[in-house]
Amino acid sequence: MQRRPFLCSLACTLAAMPGRAAAPGEPSLTKKLDALRGEHQVPALAAARFDLKGITSQAATGFRKAGGTRPVTTSDLWHIGSMTKAMTATLLATYVQEGRLQWADTMGKLIPDSCQNAAPAAAGITVLQLLQHRSGLPANLPDWWTLPRADQRGHLLRAAAPPGTTLKSGAFLYSNIGYAIAGHLAEKLDHQLWETLIEKRLFRPLRINAGQGPAGREGTDDQPWPHDAGGHPPETNGPASDNPPSLGPAGRVHLSLENYARFAIDHLKGATGGKALLAPPLYQILHQPDPLSHYACGWGIAERPWAGGRCLTHNGSNEANYFAAWLAPEKGFGVIAATNQGGPHGAAACAAACALLIG
Repeated sequence: MQRRPFLCSLACTLAAMPGRAAAPGEPSLTKKLDALRGEHQVPALAAARFDLKGITSQAATGFRKAGGTRPVTTSDLWHIGSMTKAMTATLLATYVQEGRLQWADTMGKLIPDSCQNAAPAAAGITVLQLLQHRSGLPANLPDWWTLPRADQRGHLLRAAAPPGTTLKSGAFLYSNIGYAIAGHLAEKLDHQLWETLIEKRLFRPLRINAGQGPAGREGTDDQPWPHDAGGHPPETNGPASDNPPSLGPAGRVHLSLENYARFAIDHLKGATGGKALLAPPLYQILHQPDPLSHYACGWGIAERPWAGGRCLTHNGSNEANYFAAWLAPEKGFGVIAATNQGGPHGAAACAAACALLIG
């Protein structure tokens, strides 16, 4: 696979918690998903519906690798791409809850070293602007692999906004760089890598089992293998099939449907004032969209009749996998879908699977 910038899209137009065992793959749902898989020509397709107690329906169909014989299962690990962004935003909210961070804090205050040799306007970018894609930072670097390591995130601001760069802070511009820098803010607060902090402060409290980067052992199809937009598997499913670790906070998590549902259920509970990881006012901030873009902190906000009003949505892709989620706080349920193919076919398959479960 070419080492190209991380691709993620937001569709705003359209893991059970303790107390309930995850439902097994259901034959009737599997059959319907398999029909969608064939219609949209993707190697595999998985989907689940959940409420505030956990998974209520799930199924998976297809194969881990095109031309292979190993079928996917409901417990397989799926690369979720930019769904990671809401996780990074939630991580930062844990510091706000502790009084160690404010939404209005600026880069000049939090990471002054990173602001050196950067455009002067970069120092004025706030935490909330990063999370709402209103920092003015570009979507990607020309070549992410110039800063491949996780411990190089401190250089991203200078690389993305060198002296002479004009930043239109306040206007919506979807930026993977902004979220990678947001992850670096947590690193500066706790002097540990984002990968460690997201595990310690988010995944463990929510009993989420997740990993970083490509799923599965390199060279084996023990997990869904990535496929490009045309449905072709790359030669390797190792690090070269994903984007570099420096991009982690913007989109390198992989996990099962059940484990993603645990994260989504926490946001459903928080949106309705229930007991959750954070205090209700923090979820209000995380779910409050910029009025011009309808984008909140890692979530797109849309109004849908089937949701009883407002819903939270997002999708993500590293160009070789696709994942989508819709959450309906007023109705107390959500749906998710995943496939191991990027591009329009992956997007359409996940959208159709979500629509099936919503219906």
